[in-house]
Amino acid sequence: MSMPRWDDPGSKLGTMVKGALWLVQEVGEGGTFTKQRLRTTFPDATQADRRIRDLRSYGWVIHSSVEDASLMPEEQRFVTAGLSVWIPEERRKGGARAIPAKEREEVLRRDHYMCTECGISGGETYADDSNQSAVLSVTRQEFPLSGRSSSVLVTRCKRCAAGTGGLTTTIADALQAVRDLGPEDSRRLELWIDRGRRGSTSLERAWSAYRLLPLEARADVRAALRG
Repeated sequence: MSMPRWDDPGSKLGTMVKGALWLVQEVGEGGTFTKQRLRTTFPDATQADRRIRDLRSYGWVIHSSVEDASLMPEEQRFVTAGLSVWIPEERRKGGARAIPAKEREEVLRRDHYMCTECGISGGETYADDSNQSAVLSVTRQEFPLSGRSSSVLVTRCKRCAAGTGGLTTTIADALQAVRDLGPEDSRRLELWIDRGRRGSTSLERAWSAYRLLPLEARADVRAALRG
């Protein structure tokens, strides 16, 4: 089935499907859009922005300023396309293993809006490529365990996700990593395990807070540091 046009006047597709086609054909991966642009594009649709968010249940990655600090509050970024929802067979694949928006937000918050592999924050530029900003997403990874597999949700930047085929950590790797910790870090890890979530240092919390500020407000933080 060829990809239909989002603006085909004879189309009977729903708003979510038309929105997916519009993202691919007009916005393009990496492009940004606003709610106002959505309302202008789909004037007859109710809650077009919600229909766009529904695409996340089909593997589509769409970020707001929460995941990508380089975005303005009213902006969203179309990161990558997921299932071809304009094909009924593909659309039926969504849902069973979809990551609900609430759970996705909990994972991002748990990981402090940082890639769990390289530690970069959403919207932060890479040290080796100042022209590329990190884009975060929550993905489901399979973890091999005693002849079976268990899935885990992780926050990863697009570059790390593209560079590996999935988790490679084994129990032996984890135990060795624990043995390599000093006494203070061992106590901190034990506390994280008891809490069931990662903690953060004061420095990490200050950095995350700074990254979420609009550009015009960041100068106040720099001034406070110098003062």
